[in-house]
Amino acid sequence: MMRTAAIIIFALTSCHTNHPAANAGKDDEAAIRSVLDKQVAAWNEANIDEFMKSYWKSDSILFIGSKVTSGWDSTLVRYKKSYPDKAAMGQLRFEILRMDYISSDSYLVTGKFFLTREKDNLRGIFTLLFKKKNGNWVIVYDHTS
Repeated sequence: MMRTAAIIIFALTSCHTNHPAANAGKDDEAAIRSVLDKQVAAWNEANIDEFMKSYWKSDSILFIGSKVTSGWDSTLVRYKKSYPDKAAMGQLRFEILRMDYISSDSYLVTGKFFLTREKDNLRGIFTLLFKKKNGNWVIVYDHTS
């Protein structure tokens, strides 16, 4: 009986939940929303270099759109080729659908994007994996379709 009680106590104290502390979660979500707001502002100013500051500057990032692009430099080249000027970039808006806590340094963000241009309008969905690197939230994985 004593052994069973010890096992139960050990099991209960060893469990952890996959939820942030209330304040930490709100602060992290606000920080991630701020990153996304800055990204939209940079896009709408036709500033791809500033827009890219939201991504982890690493060869390890992955962008999936119409094709798979690996690495920060390759992602920058892809954006500049696909959106060469302000008319091609248009005006961007995000609608965040979910922010899922994964761990103290990881969030999965799902949303919709709306791109309004003179000649057409684009819309789609995205999933972003945010990681906290050196105290800053950055995108390490982007699947946009």
